Amino acid sequence: MATQHDKERVALTSIFASGGLTLAKAVVGFLTGSLAILSEAAHSLIDFGATLMTYFAVRVSSKPADEEHHYGHGKVESVTALAETALLFLLSGVVIWEAGKRLLGQEPGHVVEATLAAFAVIIVSVVVDFFRARLLYRVASETASEALEADALHFGSDMWSSLAVLVGLGGVALGFQWADAAAALVVALFVCLAGWRLGRRTIETLTDTAPVGSAQTVIRAASKVRGVIAVDRVRVRPSGDKVFVEVVAAVSRTLPLDRVEALKAGVAEAIRADLPRSEVVVSIAPRALDSETVHERVMVIARNQGLAVHHVTVHDIRGKLSVSLDLEVERKLALGTAHEIADRLEAALRDELGPEVEVETHIEPLQQETAGREAPPERVKAVQMALAEIAAAGGMVRDVHDVRVRETDDGEIVNFHCRVDPALSVQAVHEKVDELERALRRRSPTIKRVIGHAEPRRDAQPPAR
Repeated sequence: MATQHDKERVALTSIFASGGLTLAKAVVGFLTGSLAILSEAAHSLIDFGATLMTYFAVRVSSKPADEEHHYGHGKVESVTALAETALLFLLSGVVIWEAGKRLLGQEPGHVVEATLAAFAVIIVSVVVDFFRARLLYRVASETASEALEADALHFGSDMWSSLAVLVGLGGVALGFQWADAAAALVVALFVCLAGWRLGRRTIETLTDTAPVGSAQTVIRAASKVRGVIAVDRVRVRPSGDKVFVEVVAAVSRTLPLDRVEALKAGVAEAIRADLPRSEVVVSIAPRALDSETVHERVMVIARNQGLAVHHVTVHDIRGKLSVSLDLEVERKLALGTAHEIADRLEAALRDELGPEVEVETHIEPLQQETAGREAPPERVKAVQMALAEIAAAGGMVRDVHDVRVRETDDGEIVNFHCRVDPALSVQAVHEKVDELERALRRRSPTIKRVIGHAEPRRDAQPPAR
């Protein structure tokens, strides 16, 4: 893969190649009086100036974005290529005018000599142009450099026009003086063709014309990312060797923020895999899906208002929807203020679910981080024995283990693990573990909260599938 150093090196060697060819063609053209060779010398002189511009452009275009050029300096290459296009058309006009005068006999007595030096310099020019054009096209393709591609077009058109001059010199050697002017016209046509091709590409870049098929490539890459529902909008603009991509991807509004960020990164990575030189900006459009449950819709609305809710219960009572939930608010908040927050949440739920929905909120203090410390070993052992005794009395929960007791200013926090029959439903296990937690708090009022984690018993048969 070609690098910035390769771009600058190729542009610099093109300067020496253009300079040498210009000097050789000019000397031979004046000595032989050949308009075709002189037009080639003028063409090479413009190429020499163009390669200087190219070298400047590839150096400036590599500069990073700054406060004034937020998208970098890549379009310097496009401006340079446009200037080279103007030079090509100017040269074509001059050559066509002079060749036309000679063909119409307005310059009588002008004799062209087809010397060995003339043939030699044109043959050398064809060889140099061929290998320079190949190298420039390769590096331009690998680096997406418009300036180097413009240089490649110059050398490519030089090669074909030099072949036309070679044919014209052959005609002169055979006694056809008009062949030189005809060859000059062919040179001018090749120069016009090169200028038209280069100008079209350059204007497309300067007017932010998206590369052919790039939008479809972006849509295809983004759509493959898991979680993307649709691609709403794509914008692609080239600048130098980079392609700037902006894409708006629709995703489910129920996704948590960390999942959304991971999804955005995945979309950008997928696009860069198909467009290696792209700089991608991904925006997310949340979308309500038909498959959303009422519970998910409630959680989304609460999250959008920055509220913490739990224990969301949804009932369908004879066609009427009933929603109840626990709303956590700052514990030091006044009841009147907390009630206003609950009212706003209930109003938002009715807007989403319909005015007939019944909404009930239970306001409770928000659980906050508090400083804690490990309880003494004897206290942990006492709690573990109490849990084991309560579990044995219930008969369903067994093997209470990994008991931890932490003391806080608000009371004790107890965590424990236990084992139950893996064939039981989650609902049944939850109820039994809750019973154990409540029984423990009744025995020890200093315990503020109990969190039990149920695991499947190892000695029980796994449930049938």
